Amino acid sequence: MKLIPQKIDGLYEVQLTLHSDARGAFARTFCADIFAQNGLKTTWSQMNMSQTNSRGAVRGLHFQRAPKAEAKLIRATEGSVFDVAVDLRAGSASFGHWVGITLSAEVGNAVYIPEGVAHGFQTLSDAATLHYCHSEPYAPDLEGGVTPLDPTLNIDWPLPVGVMSERDQNLPNLQDIVPL
Repeated sequence: MKLIPQKIDGLYEVQLTLHSDARGAFARTFCADIFAQNGLKTTWSQMNMSQTNSRGAVRGLHFQRAPKAEAKLIRATEGSVFDVAVDLRAGSASFGHWVGITLSAEVGNAVYIPEGVAHGFQTLSDAATLHYCHSEPYAPDLEGGVTPLDPTLNIDWPLPVGVMSERDQNLPNLQDIVPL
């Protein structure tokens, strides 16, 4: 397993090291020691799954505020997505910047998103399933989001934006939220 730092501090792509033979392959998908050595969360309080059945669909950009701000570890278990993280941390050198990583069940990579960074994705395949590990339980009164279509973010979605929930369509722009 390799942790590949991204342009947002604390954000990593998690690449697998596959050990293959005639039977198939094996890879470690999480190691508390490696995560801890890099200052990352190692305890997950909740795990979720999302299924999206429409190529081009966009979900997000979502986050939780303190005191339940959460780190996430996200992996595609079916299909592929263009996964996006946006830094919303007050005082961060990369505040308002975004990073996109293609997550694919075939490749097996994941993304680690630190607290204070919003998350969303666009489905690149006809169907995609994501598995999420959350460092904090869901707190509906502390959830928030930024519209994935915010012109100031100018996210370069790889496909025309397809289906979006009404909730995500009505999220505020970056300039209208209080930094985390």
